[in-house]
Amino acid sequence: MRVPFLERYRSRIGCLAAVGLLAAGLAGCSTGPEPAVAPPVTESRGPAGEVPGELAEFYGQALTWEPCAPYATSDTARSRFRGDDVHCARLTVPLNYARPEGPTVTVGLLRRPASDPDRRIGSLVVNPGGPGASGMVAAASLVDRVAGTPLGERFDLVGFDPRGVGASEPRVRCLTGAERDADRADDGETDGSPEGVARQEAEEREFAAKCAQRTEHGAEMLANLGTRDVAKDLDVLRSALGDEQLTYLGYSYGTRIGYTYAEAFPGNVRALVLDGALDPEQDLVESLVEQGRGFGQAFTEFAGWCAERQDCALGSDPAGATRAYQELVRPLIDNPVDVGDGRKLSYEDATTGTIQALYSEQYWEQLNSGLNELRRGRASTLMALADMYNERAADGGYTTTQDAFTAIRCVDDPRVTDKAEILEAQRRYAEVAPFLDDGRPDGAALDACAFWPVPNTAQPRLPNVDGVPPPLVISTTGDPATPYEAGVSLAEAMDGALLTFEGTQHTVFLQGNECVDEAGIAYLVDGTLPPEGTRCR
Repeated sequence: MRVPFLERYRSRIGCLAAVGLLAAGLAGCSTGPEPAVAPPVTESRGPAGEVPGELAEFYGQALTWEPCAPYATSDTARSRFRGDDVHCARLTVPLNYARPEGPTVTVGLLRRPASDPDRRIGSLVVNPGGPGASGMVAAASLVDRVAGTPLGERFDLVGFDPRGVGASEPRVRCLTGAERDADRADDGETDGSPEGVARQEAEEREFAAKCAQRTEHGAEMLANLGTRDVAKDLDVLRSALGDEQLTYLGYSYGTRIGYTYAEAFPGNVRALVLDGALDPEQDLVESLVEQGRGFGQAFTEFAGWCAERQDCALGSDPAGATRAYQELVRPLIDNPVDVGDGRKLSYEDATTGTIQALYSEQYWEQLNSGLNELRRGRASTLMALADMYNERAADGGYTTTQDAFTAIRCVDDPRVTDKAEILEAQRRYAEVAPFLDDGRPDGAALDACAFWPVPNTAQPRLPNVDGVPPPLVISTTGDPATPYEAGVSLAEAMDGALLTFEGTQHTVFLQGNECVDEAGIAYLVDGTLPPEGTRCR
């Protein structure tokens, strides 16, 4: 079993299936008549708050808000950006903050203005995680959720695509659509032989080289792509929006952006909601194994749900579900199944589609249907789930989310080059997520980060957040991607309040749970934290 260091599952947003944030709210993507086009509006609200002198021109820049359609880089974005209640702009920031006089890049922004401007508090800035997911799509998807609430009335809702992501320019680019298809179809990572390991490492080395060659500004862009620099962009954004202090909502990896910002700019924080937290002390191996444990638990929950159904693809005994699942998907390594569009469902795609569905209970029905189809030699549903995870469009094109995910991880985390450590991680991962064990001998292939052309810019450690207002940390007991204990640890480290949600899904705020939503809104509006020990169901 190969531990997927760079295929670590993360929160995703899709049109037909949302993994994590806003899962229920994204099911109805559709097209409609073109909205009336309003003329661009240029606003100069900054600079606000503390402004570094050498960056004054960036902190005080005017933003030109215009229709969002030209900013769309995916089918989901094209659907979500059509409304006339959202507008988009570009924020200019230095490519390298150590050389602010050098090249610049832009950060894509989407805003839905407060519906009660006379009582406006400021901006609520949103990031959905990934890394590599679009904050602009996330914000657009939240518009209906906040309408009629104090959040929608008193805050401008602002989403941003971090540097290198989505509508931000330039984007990270590594693989073409055809190359991504070929990579997904190749189950060579299950070959743990010396020859298989050598081939995998050659492919990873080539991937790293393509990222540097195909991304504008090359290695310099890759070197300044991580959370350290995103936090600096976020402070420029705060000022350009005219907010003296930041009000922020981060999901999943977006919590890392939040606590990194809090450490870098402690005096500029007004309020932080961090939902689905990453544990800042965990190294990549530990966090990966704990995430595997979360997916293992989610699979067990799915198996119990499935066993109560007459049509359960895994049988009526939950104790036999792992074996039944492996008997279905392992044969795909040698005998992939035709999908009907010229592609074949690989083992990798089958397990990716499964993980996609395990992020939220509402997709268990599709997962069971897909596994039943596979039993009959059909593969369309599992491939559709894998396509949603990978953001593959009907025309065969991909967003650059996967490329950005790898590039950001490679500068955010120390590279893993100890092959004994990799083999031990694989052993531990198979123990906590046995359904993902491919049954083949392990091989210690290095991943793309081992060959990355630039060094990492961060290390696992607790953030120093002295002077930062206590954040609200929301953690879900059955969160498969960011385990519950990570939220407990982050709340303690930041001296914040912990709100526990009892459920099996990835993140929860503004997804319709009245208990969670009321607590989060009260905190964001007036700073009221929920009582210690508060639990929602």
